[in-house]
Amino acid sequence: MGLRSWFRSWLGRRLLARSGGQLDLSRLSSVPEPFRVPFLRDGLDPVPGLAERRDAEPVTRLGKLLGLNIWMVSGYPEAKQVLGDRDGYSNDIRPYVGNRDTSDAHDIGGLGFTDPPDHTRLRRILTPEFTRRRLLRLEPLIADTIERQLDELEAKGPIVDLVKDFAFPIPFTVICDLLGLPIEEREAFLELGPARFDVSSGGMGALGAGTASRTFIIEAVRRQRENPGEGLIGQIIKDNREDVTDLELAGLADGVFTGGYETSVSMLALGSLVLMRSPEAVQMLVEDPDSADQIVEELLRYLSVVQIGFPRFARRDHLLGGKQIKAGDPILVSLSGADRDPRQFGDQPDRFDPHRNPGQAHFGFGYGFHRCVGAELARMELRAVFPALARRFPEMALAVDADALEFQQLSIVYGVKSLPVRLTAELPAPV
Repeated sequence: MGLRSWFRSWLGRRLLARSGGQLDLSRLSSVPEPFRVPFLRDGLDPVPGLAERRDAEPVTRLGKLLGLNIWMVSGYPEAKQVLGDRDGYSNDIRPYVGNRDTSDAHDIGGLGFTDPPDHTRLRRILTPEFTRRRLLRLEPLIADTIERQLDELEAKGPIVDLVKDFAFPIPFTVICDLLGLPIEEREAFLELGPARFDVSSGGMGALGAGTASRTFIIEAVRRQRENPGEGLIGQIIKDNREDVTDLELAGLADGVFTGGYETSVSMLALGSLVLMRSPEAVQMLVEDPDSADQIVEELLRYLSVVQIGFPRFARRDHLLGGKQIKAGDPILVSLSGADRDPRQFGDQPDRFDPHRNPGQAHFGFGYGFHRCVGAELARMELRAVFPALARRFPEMALAVDADALEFQQLSIVYGVKSLPVRLTAELPAPV
């Protein structure tokens, strides 16, 4: 180790010890360059550097921060090992984001940031609400919402913004109905959703947006504590009044709320973009709606809109992919990298193939005991939306040059900010 490296490591350990051992990620004003690799994309594809790292080192050290090695896992089997290990890693990120915000909105965690046994107890409360049988009641709402938005698109056409006019309102309406929340301040949440996952300005931007939307959820939970509604929040209160606190329930509802609409918005928008580039897939959806099952799974794999898993923190020293991991080291699992691993998905994993059948082996919904609890709801929406969109507008195409599209940069959830499309084939110019 050179003198400069030794000094940085020594200084980092001193600063960490001075802060009580706490790595305060919220104080970062920007994401350091070496740690940006799992967030970077070229259009729909992860940058080539991610694949190069995966092929050379499926477990690679991105750099050091305050004396801690930051690791990225991008290989499929290595990612599966980390995501499936409930004892070797902690998901509780709250000790690493400081305590300058003393509001209740700062305190709620949710399943993604909770370790057993609390995670086990809270997931047991939430899981019954997401069984296939319970979700079937939402099918008529999903179908009606899709048809209504298709009608609105047609009325607004021939050029519309598929994000604002279609991809956002469908999952937002469904998730509000599921939770028993009023559909209000839609425009505000159109901005707050992406902001929660945006790490371009470090930790504070995302945490601030999270506080705003969590405050909305906390207030809704407290109102329903006295007068439970008909949705999921009210049902959990009725069934578990003494077993779940307002903040615990708000954390669960917040995870369902943001996960239930923001990731679905990205999947609907980016999935539509992929389909516009694949006339074969559109034809399959029109002629055989059952092909939606396979096409949706391939879209989930290919797009991996949730680019990284919740950060894991090693509980003990251990070897991972031949690398020595120290207790306390943060580990970022690149889901987009693992979902393009040829060791799992065969030849040309960087290509969308409507005939590929990846099954549910991809990490589109994570893996292990932190796997997305709302996965089946998301699948219901996607399997209903894409065939309906293909039937109504089979000739839909981009209304702008592809280079003009603006994607979310340095975001945990990858998406496109706006998607102008022409709903029907452009008419020939008059002679």
